[in-house]
Amino acid sequence: QVQLVESGGGLVQAGGSLRLSCAASGPTFSNYAMGWFRQAPGKEREFVATISRIGRGTYYADSVKGRFTISRDNAKNTVYLQMNSLKPEDTAVYYCAARPVTVSYYSPDYDYWGQGTQVTVSS
Repeated sequence: QVQLVESGGGLVQAGGSLRLSCAASGPTFSNYAMGWFRQAPGKEREFVATISRIGRGTYYADSVKGRFTISRDNAKNTVYLQMNSLKPEDTAVYYCAARPVTVSYYSPDYDYWGQGTQVTVSS
């Protein structure tokens, strides 16, 4: 059983930056690919970014490519999402998720989820 706790959300002006963190506890963190997803009010949860088990592979949604960076520190059991040049349309609850072995863009593939952290970008 993997437990995930996100932090780092908040209110920021358009053009600003935030860094989200997701701390994991449980079985070996490096066995899991990690993903970030987000859900805005009235919308479905959508893929943001994913990273492979040792961090060599990273993949992004087109909407965040070039602005967001996913990374992980397996020694600290933590995955990060650095968000730059934020836009009002980035406003959502952001969730981290874990799945064994391989990356995926598809939320049902993920077995474990955090509780989410709110990101609000004002115009």
